[in-house]
Amino acid sequence: MPTMRRRLMGVLFLITASLIGSSMPSAAAPMPLSHWFDEQAAASFTVEDGRFVDGLGREVVLRGYNVSGETKLEENGGLPFASVADAEKSAAALRALGGGNSVRFLLSWAHAEPERGQIDHTYLAAVTAQMRAFLKVGIRVYPDFHQDLFSRHLFHKGSWYTGDGAPKWVVDAGGYPRESCGICLFWGQNITQNQAVTKPTYDFWHNTGGIQDAFLATAQTTMAYVAEHLTAAEFAGVVGFDPYNEPHAGTYDSGQSSRAWERELLWPFYEKFRARMDAAGWRDKPTFVEPNLFWNANLDFQKQEGGLLDAGRLGPRFVFNTHFYDQKAISGVFMWGKAKDGQYARDFGAVRDRAAGAETAAIVSEFGHPLSGTVSGKAPTVGKAMYQALDSRLPGSTWWSHPEDSGPVLSGSQWQWDIYNGRHHELMNGNPDKVRTEGDAWNDEDLSAIRLDDSGTPVLRQDARLLDRLYPSATAGRVLAFTYEDRSRDGSTTLTWNPVPASLPRVRELVGTGQYGVLLWRSDGSAAPTELHLPASFETSRTTVVSDLGTVHAPPPYDSTTPIAVAPEPRGTGSRRLLLTAQKAGGVHYALVTNGATAPSAALLKGAQNELAAWAEGRD
Repeated sequence: MPTMRRRLMGVLFLITASLIGSSMPSAAAPMPLSHWFDEQAAASFTVEDGRFVDGLGREVVLRGYNVSGETKLEENGGLPFASVADAEKSAAALRALGGGNSVRFLLSWAHAEPERGQIDHTYLAAVTAQMRAFLKVGIRVYPDFHQDLFSRHLFHKGSWYTGDGAPKWVVDAGGYPRESCGICLFWGQNITQNQAVTKPTYDFWHNTGGIQDAFLATAQTTMAYVAEHLTAAEFAGVVGFDPYNEPHAGTYDSGQSSRAWERELLWPFYEKFRARMDAAGWRDKPTFVEPNLFWNANLDFQKQEGGLLDAGRLGPRFVFNTHFYDQKAISGVFMWGKAKDGQYARDFGAVRDRAAGAETAAIVSEFGHPLSGTVSGKAPTVGKAMYQALDSRLPGSTWWSHPEDSGPVLSGSQWQWDIYNGRHHELMNGNPDKVRTEGDAWNDEDLSAIRLDDSGTPVLRQDARLLDRLYPSATAGRVLAFTYEDRSRDGSTTLTWNPVPASLPRVRELVGTGQYGVLLWRSDGSAAPTELHLPASFETSRTTVVSDLGTVHAPPPYDSTTPIAVAPEPRGTGSRRLLLTAQKAGGVHYALVTNGATAPSAALLKGAQNELAAWAEGRD
């Protein structure tokens, strides 16, 4: 809805709530939230003017992880977790350790519809209960019917590889050839080289035997079940649906290009899925549509034209949703060294440009790098460069000189968040002689940012400075530029790709060797604050903010009269946020946030403020 109308409805809501107060029955009481604006902010999530917005009209950035690749395995029946208790443990850790406010939540078609036309409501009940564990702690969710290599049932017990996705009855009905990828060094080569994968994939897009219709019917039933079995407040936290993971044609029709395939087969599928969402009660939630898997490959021989170029204007009913992995780095052949400052500026810039052309918001719903194996030494720099590219389209070396070219802050979900990493017991393709326990237990992947230690406590497998990041989770207005120097490490080396320039000596002194972020935004004049997630490394007593709103060391708790304050994130996970309230509409505001100073003097704060004011003047 238009911003003004939404604000008026918010005022009416607050007035009504104050009148009915405690007379409401306890069953209808909202879930506990921290401040006056939280409930209204969480009440809706839409796409407006090419960005995600919450119930207050604030610009939202989704950051988090994929939960969980466990769905691709059989050991827990296609569920992300063995129990709701495990889901709750994972959700709490994701918020407190990983700094996430959202998850891409994997679902399995094979387990939702194990027999044709027969929905397993026990599976739907279990997966909904596990999804609720994330919603309860304020984590937004977008489900994904996941597939890789179409189906595990295509692969024989002795195979080098496996898949996930379609049920056994689909494979049995197709009569597909025995799988063989030839000399395939990476599981992804099966997508184009294994006829046992390419043929059923082709059949799905052509609806051979009605298998696409069956999938759409199952998806509608699943979505209707979720909508009916979550409370209204919980369902508001479900922000959309990803219909199909990493779509590819399998094989193209004679004379058909990849772009034509997107236009003639993929986009019509998304329109059908959109209709199913509407019918299932998801009309107000966008569809997170993925283009051809290879549209943005960074290996020239893999790249294919695409990006839903012929779909026209997508927003607000559709979100441009894509993945990015550095196949050059993963190959170990095409990129020998490590990632550097600005490594992925062009790749992620292409995502921003394509979303802008489609007039919708964008999300990079998978990215990451292996954490074990021959190329794992690249992971610290690849991860830093990817997060840097999500934050800004500029390298650190030029950010301070041209922040107005920074571009929108991209939403993203890292692959992946699997608390069972290294502790699996997966019979690969049902083979008791091929029990997989290490890594992610799927095709030798190992990308999980989390694991459980011997006491069952979640611990990070990557540098916390890289994962638990400062980012503008909700901006009252529009972000003009953002950067974050996380000072994450590659072994014992601290990576600093965006040092404060020598032309800002007082700012440089204030930051020192600490982490820092800078936000430039144009306020909409709302009484609701702009929110930045505060990493655990930003203890309140060590956090300094220098802004046109004031200068503060150790910001105070939030109240409506305090322009710079700290508050807990909603739902009691222990994570915190910085709240910046700028009620003057139209002005450009700036804020530097750092943990680099223990007790900065008033003179240092004033000097840094003067430097930043001069630097920010005229930026737009």
